[in-house]
Amino acid sequence: MKTITVQLLVQRFKLEVLAGEGKLDRTISQSRVHRPGLEFVGYFEFFPMERVQVMGRKEITYLHKQTEEERKLHIGNIVRYRPPCFIVTYGQGEGLKYLTQYCEEEGIPLLRTAESTTEFITKLDGFLVKSLAPEISVHGVCMNVSGIGILLRGQSGIGKSETAHTLIRRGHRLVADDIVTLKRISPQTLLGTHNETTKEFLALRSIGLVNVVRLYGRKAFQDETRIVLDIELARWRENELNNDLELQPGDTDYLGVKVPHIEIQLQPGRDVAGLIEAAANNWYLRQQGYSAAEEFIKRIEEQMEENG
Repeated sequence: MKTITVQLLVQRFKLEVLAGEGKLDRTISQSRVHRPGLEFVGYFEFFPMERVQVMGRKEITYLHKQTEEERKLHIGNIVRYRPPCFIVTYGQGEGLKYLTQYCEEEGIPLLRTAESTTEFITKLDGFLVKSLAPEISVHGVCMNVSGIGILLRGQSGIGKSETAHTLIRRGHRLVADDIVTLKRISPQTLLGTHNETTKEFLALRSIGLVNVVRLYGRKAFQDETRIVLDIELARWRENELNNDLELQPGDTDYLGVKVPHIEIQLQPGRDVAGLIEAAANNWYLRQQGYSAAEEFIKRIEEQMEENG
């Protein structure tokens, strides 16, 4: 199971540490946060104690309305379950005496942000989902072609990076070269990104490493993209039907997410980058409900009916 530390949250969101500064190495394994509510009235049957606990104005105001003994009891009951950390929003500071005290005693980080509760939870949830998502690394190139994420694969030396360079020159964006990190964000969503080390770099045979941002500007690169096409570059095979009519492409499974698979066979003179652009645009049309193959078959059938 993947985990991250509370320290990473402090750095990423510039959080203020109010208590438990020596325990920022505590780990987080769940990708959703929790706002304690029923727990304040003693109901803990479904309390997700392994999640980050966020307390906004609603929670803090409720505690302020309790007597000192009730407030001490409610806070003590929640802290006893030792969640990874507590985060207070809106920069609230008044009335945190017992929360600070219990967090110090239990060694649980108490953090604070000036952001609103809703905005902060949206950002934090998104960050946790990506950071804790199951992931694998594959050999290939990841591109964003006209807003469509493509994983470009093939044997070493087949021309993946050179094809990527041509696509960049045509205005498309590099995401990762050589090593592509794939993250399963949801049962239907696969995210492609780089591994930080190779960020912005493209390896071209006979040329070496180039930084696409330095060469072509910020528009030539983006950090991540949703993968919707798996394109494999392969050597040309003689005596094989290469213009077959496929109504539905095959799929490649990555972490349980099925991605449409297309094979492009290489031959001198073929505009591979242009074929990838066509594949991307054709995929987009399919999402809009249009299929050129289905329309072609429909025309054939209509002609056959007319001719009896």
